[in-house]
Amino acid sequence: MGKIGRNEQCPCGSGKKFKHCCLPKEQAGVTPARSQEAEFKLSLISELEAIVKVAMEKRQKIRELGVFILLATEDGDAWLLEITDSDAVQLARGGEALEIPIDENPETIEINWSHTFDFSNKEFELTAYSDQSKSVMENYPVKEISAAIKRIKKKFPSELLNQIHVDPAEHKQAT
Repeated sequence: MGKIGRNEQCPCGSGKKFKHCCLPKEQAGVTPARSQEAEFKLSLISELEAIVKVAMEKRQKIRELGVFILLATEDGDAWLLEITDSDAVQLARGGEALEIPIDENPETIEINWSHTFDFSNKEFELTAYSDQSKSVMENYPVKEISAAIKRIKKKFPSELLNQIHVDPAEHKQAT
């Protein structure tokens, strides 16, 4: 895990700044408890950093994490794929790390998806949200990604998969 800045939100999920929450406990040698959401957030970010590292080494790897698939290719690309809405965001391109587009707060983790993905003629196809342009990604491991999607869908009931996304309008009304 990366170092937490004093003025950043505390990773325990309290909503307080780190310096006013868990930093004094950490300095006293007490390990603060983290909420499940905070643990998942830290886990997701560390897994994203790990898959980017694999992509920078130009090795192929597919990792399943909940409803996510993390993909690194031998071309040096890395992607985070979400299976319920087929959303995708690129984490590395040609062996170069890109900014990880995650907004986080104590209640939610929001990922700024840039594409949707699909399989067309046994090829990995991306559609950009910005302009609806389509790209076919050559040499992507379609068979392995499809198998990972099937495994994830077997693990989680469809009712649970349908509850993954929070409509931002509904979330604002609830608060």
